[in-house]
Amino acid sequence: MSGGPWRRGDVEGARARLPHLCGRDPQALDADGIARAVVESVAENTSDAVVGALVWGALAGVPGLLGFRAVNTLDAMVGHKSERYRRYGWASARLDDLAGWPGARLTAVLTTVSGGDPRGALRAWRADAGKHPSPNAGPVEACVRGGRSGVRLGGTLSYGGRVEHRPVLNRAGRAVDTQDIERAVRLSRRVGLLALGVSVAARALRKGRAS
Repeated sequence: MSGGPWRRGDVEGARARLPHLCGRDPQALDADGIARAVVESVAENTSDAVVGALVWGALAGVPGLLGFRAVNTLDAMVGHKSERYRRYGWASARLDDLAGWPGARLTAVLTTVSGGDPRGALRAWRADAGKHPSPNAGPVEACVRGGRSGVRLGGTLSYGGRVEHRPVLNRAGRAVDTQDIERAVRLSRRVGLLALGVSVAARALRKGRAS
């Protein structure tokens, strides 16, 4: 998504590829909305799919890593509100929030450290994290927007025909553009590598203390 259709200015091609990254309705998004969806999804996936798994791997080995991914996948499948899965989805979403808490905070810290504006990221964390409906995506997205030249995130989005109005993070900021997508991907890679280093070091320390 960081290249391909975006580099050619092909909005329809970008819409076709968006479902591979997130569950939002691509037809409901214009070019700015697609770019914002990509940046927000990259931030959330860095926390959920990469850092959170590494954290639980460091804490509980392979069973911890696989257990976290199972919880995360269950939330992705039934965690969204619907009449059919309302009770089951609520429980899986809350369990995912609990399991994702440590990984999300580590992601936010590493994003702050490795982003372009650490002070801006910290200010955004304090100001905006609590506005997001997700207790884990909030700190991560806030730090991404604060450390990335003050982009504007949040707002109206659609999942499976259900419209959701989220608070806008940094209302006075500018819209996300193609360059921000590429920056977000590079930042995600840096955060992932740093998280791997932290997790390996923590795991080695735990083994050292146990021996």
